[in-house]
Amino acid sequence: MNKIIVIGNLGRDPEMRYTPSGQSVTSFSVASNRKYTTGAGEQREETEWFNVSAWGKLAELCNQFLTKGRQVYVEGRLHSRSYEARDGQLRFSNEITLTDVQFLGGAGAVGEDRSPYSPGSGGGDEGPPLDDVDDLPF
Repeated sequence: MNKIIVIGNLGRDPEMRYTPSGQSVTSFSVASNRKYTTGAGEQREETEWFNVSAWGKLAELCNQFLTKGRQVYVEGRLHSRSYEARDGQLRFSNEITLTDVQFLGGAGAVGEDRSPYSPGSGGGDEGPPLDDVDDLPF
């Protein structure tokens, strides 16, 4: 099973583009923070960054409702690849291919009492009727 779940905040606004066949794809980054105490009693915080790509209806929803700073729950498959950089060095990249998303908090809000929306799991083909946006819980 290949499944990853991350809760964090968007590091930049989503970027949507289209494949030559017309399918929409949206890319964005999510930062997840972790606080811990070292063996010496020192408080530390580290941030891990994740690149995320969403396809089809999930791509359109993410592009419409996500903005930089917004808290989000992302679930998907971890995809690894390698490539040669401009300097000739071999580089590695990990990316989450989105299968489920929940929009947490208000636009850019962090730590508020929230009512998450989930378009569902299993490929993200379901979602809210986009013509009736007033019924969305955020």
